[in-house]
Amino acid sequence: MKDESGIGKDIAGASHTAPETVHEAYSFACMKCGHGWEQDYEIQHLEYADGKPLIVYYEDGERVPSPLTRPTCRFCDGHLVRIMRSGRVSKAEAALPHH
Repeated sequence: MKDESGIGKDIAGASHTAPETVHEAYSFACMKCGHGWEQDYEIQHLEYADGKPLIVYYEDGERVPSPLTRPTCRFCDGHLVRIMRSGRVSKAEAALPHH
């Protein structure tokens, strides 16, 4: 499926039917610096007038690029990022001994 969720892309060609919106969450771990985080997304599934899919991601109400195409570490800006199902980072952090 083609992903057209980059920031600043014009969605004027998208059909004007009500978008299908889903909520998804992912865990991320940077293989460069070791930073881990989790993020929830609101994802709208639209179609261009010619029927091609248009997938738009929102994070905290702001349109963002798809986290699946070129993930970027929030700590070191590295791009070697592992994407996992939701809850993996919080579960690992909970298992760490607290000081």
